[in-house]
Order: sequence, then C-alpha cells, then structure tokens
Amino acid sequence: MQKLFDLYRSWCGADPMGVEPVAAAGSNRKYYRLTAEDGTSVIGVIGTSRDEDHAFIYLSGHFRKRQLPVPRIFAVADDELRYLQEDLGRVSLFGAISGGRDAGGRYNRKERQLLINTIRELPDIQIRGARGLDWSNCYPQPEFNEDSVLFDLNYFKYCFLKPTELDFHELKLEANFRLFAKDLVAEKADSFMYRDFQARNVMLDAAGHPYFIDYQGGRKGPYYYDLASFLWQASAKYPYKLRRELVYEYYNSLKNYTEVPSVRHFVERLSLFVLFRTLQVLGAYGFRGYFERKKHFLDSIPAAMQNLRELLKLNVFTYPYLLDVLKRLTELPQFANIEEPALTRADGFKVSDSNVYSAHPSDGPATFSKYDNKGPLVVKVFSFSFHKGIPEDESGNGGGYVFDCRGTHNPGRYEPYKKLTGLDEPVIRFLEDDGEILTFLESVYKLADVHVRRYIQRGFTSLMFSFGCTGGQHRSVYAAQHLAEHINDKFGVEVRVVHREQNINKILEAKRTEVK
Repeated sequence: MQKLFDLYRSWCGADPMGVEPVAAAGSNRKYYRLTAEDGTSVIGVIGTSRDEDHAFIYLSGHFRKRQLPVPRIFAVADDELRYLQEDLGRVSLFGAISGGRDAGGRYNRKERQLLINTIRELPDIQIRGARGLDWSNCYPQPEFNEDSVLFDLNYFKYCFLKPTELDFHELKLEANFRLFAKDLVAEKADSFMYRDFQARNVMLDAAGHPYFIDYQGGRKGPYYYDLASFLWQASAKYPYKLRRELVYEYYNSLKNYTEVPSVRHFVERLSLFVLFRTLQVLGAYGFRGYFERKKHFLDSIPAAMQNLRELLKLNVFTYPYLLDVLKRLTELPQFANIEEPALTRADGFKVSDSNVYSAHPSDGPATFSKYDNKGPLVVKVFSFSFHKGIPEDESGNGGGYVFDCRGTHNPGRYEPYKKLTGLDEPVIRFLEDDGEILTFLESVYKLADVHVRRYIQRGFTSLMFSFGCTGGQHRSVYAAQHLAEHINDKFGVEVRVVHREQNINKILEAKRTEVK
C-alpha cells in the first residue's frame, strides 16, 4: 500500500487526503479511490501479475489513441504492479439497471436505452480498437484459438462438472470438445475480443454514456464472443425480447465498422458462442464458488444453469455426447428445482411463447374483470364538435378513445365545402388529396386494431371511439366513418356510428369474417 502512496505522491506532489477501497468482484487486483485536497480523485490499483497489468496499461494507451471511451492511465510504477487510472465515477451499468434485474428482468425504458447505448458502442472497441494493435501485449495469450477453447472447456469439466459427481465418459466428452473447439475457430477473426464484456465492466458518465474497463484479458478473436458474454450474463435475466432487440442493435451497429454476414449465419454462429460462454461461466462459478467459497458465484449458479437449460431446447447443436451430458447435468437434484421463467425458450432469436400474457411472479395473483367473457363486442364510433362537449358513454364504462382531428387541414374553411359533411364525395376527395387525415388515421388504426383484438379475446361487450373537430361536420365525420368501416371489415363485429352534430346514426351489422 505504501508503494501505491509513493506513486501517487510522485504524480500529484502530495499525499492523498482520502483513501477508499473499491470493491472488485472476481479480480485479485485491489482498487482504491484516492482523493486529493481539492476533491478530485483517481483509482489506485495494486496488481498481482505484471503481465496482466502490462496488458491493461498497453491496451488503455492504445484505445485512448483511437479515442475510445476507456480510462486514462496517469502513472505507472516501474514494475507495473501499481498504477493510477482515471476515476470514472461510481455508477456502473450493472448498478444503473439493477431495478430491472431485481424485478426478474423487467427493464424499464430508461434501463433498456442504457443497454442499447452500450451494445451499439461495442463494435467500436472491437473493430476500431483492433486496428494497429500489437497483439503480443495481450495476456495471457494473443489470440483466441483451439487451445484456449479446450482450456476453458476443461476448466468447465474439472471445476464444475466433476464436482457434481455426474457420471460421464471422459474420452467421448473430449472428442466432442474438440469438434466444438474446431467449429468455434472456423472463421477468421481480426477484431478485439474483450473477453469479459459485462455490465459490471461498463461505467456511465453523468449523461449515461458508457466507458469500458477491465479489458486486460482481451485478445484477437471473434466478435460473437463478447455479444454472447454480455447478453447471456447469468444474473442479468434479460428477457428474450430484449435480448433479440439488443442482438439486432449490435448487428446493425457492426455494419458501420466492417462487412457482416447474413442475419441467418450471424445467429447460427452466435448460438455456438452462447453455449461456449455458458460452459465457461459455469467453470468460473464452480472454481470461485465450490473451491474459493465466494458466495456471489455460488448464488449465480442457478441462473447460469437456467441459461443452459434454455439453450438445450434450441436443438441446433451437433455434439451428441456433450448435449447428453449437459442434459443430465441440468436434471441433477441440486439443479432440478430451479423455477423456469414465464418465457421458457428465451433463446434471443425466436418467439418463445405464444401466450404473451403469461403471468410473472412480481405481478402477484391474477385478477379478472367482471366484464370478461360476456361478448360479443359492439363498437361505438362518434363524431362531434368540441364546442358541444365530448359524447357520453351510455355503457357506464366511462368512455374510450377521444381523438382530436383539429390538427389536420379543414375543408370547412373553404366556401364550396361549408354546407357539406365528411360523408360527401367533394369533402372526401379534398381530405384524401391533401393526405393529412390519412396519415392521422394510420396511427389511429394501429391503436384501434390492438384494442379491438384484445377486447374480442377477453369477451368484452363495449368499446368506444370518438373523433372531434371544430364543428363536428367534416374531418371528424370522415375519420369516424372510416374507422367504423375499417373495424367492421377487419374484425366483423357490429359497429354503431353516430355523427352527433349531423343527427346521423348508422349500424354496420356484425358479419363472419377472417381477421386480417
């Protein structure tokens, strides 16, 4: 510790006024926040491996030259076992999205945006960061290859699989490991493989922009690995829809930096790395948890096993003995009682559950409306003048949608149309030639379709739409009439149209139709 203070003094010219330990999850390095008299701070690092420290220091300098968002290195000891780096604050991506994680993977809009911002930046460090990089500085090896894959697979075998005492044929498993390793390195890779890309290793500035840390294990390798590492992080509990969205955000961002394969090929390759990363993670959890007895890693094993269980359902891998061993592993008593989430095939690529209204433990017991299963649905569509008030809902439900048409071009301002309504051909032609009302109705149709379909599913009997304009004569009449016809044509339900200010009432009869 004294040598770290000496380094700080030689850089700053004074001793730090404050020293605060900074937690490190799986690293053997020790971190301290060193604060100066003026309140500014840096992170002091005490390492245990010169080669590992050298890799981080070299990579940080290289990435800074390429203007990538990584910490600056301010001072380095002669033996490189201690160094001072920029303090990027206290807010990590892992902490910023803790609400969604604690809610079982129900991330809100702000949390999702932070994830999107981060995944869009990943190709920048992978592709631009690789340019001009001297791979010989990487630790513990310069390149992802078959040997490194087999090392990690055997790490899984010895540190996780064997401690479970599951019976398996070691030579058969080794043969499948070799096939798996050969497939993983089959494509040429010229990008920087971060290797430990996860939410804990992303810091956020005040504006929410991501900065990357802890890339000292990086090397030349395939970009699929980091995407798998990030999105299938066991404890993150990313739901399949969010995973899929982030995969495509990454894919589209990657196009800005390099030539990319087809989506189909990309997804097939990614699935291999997801399986590999899952086994690698289990190996790390086994070593850190079973042997080093670190609670964080023991607590993470159930979520990683659930990831594995979901992967095996994909049925896309061609390593029969390995898959047999993994299937039997997931069925062991110590892993068999893990609750499956509502979306049971969260593979990140395919729709996994046709019931989009599956319950979630955070929701509590389900409740039902007294109007459920009363059907059939009758839709009421009104046109009205805002000067005379919004139409009342006689069903007792309090009304439904109210749309304001006054933002569209008003034919009532022109003499030829003043005595006509939105049902008359000249007004219809005026509105449709102008086009504003058509754009307006496109959005209305999207809202209405979802609502009508859901009400039919639940057996609700009443739904109301109202369109208002200045006089209730032109725009609102046109919009109400067209929505009524749209719903009747698409869903076949009875629609009652009321043009209130025109004293016009129409019923569009229910009919048998195939929902379009």
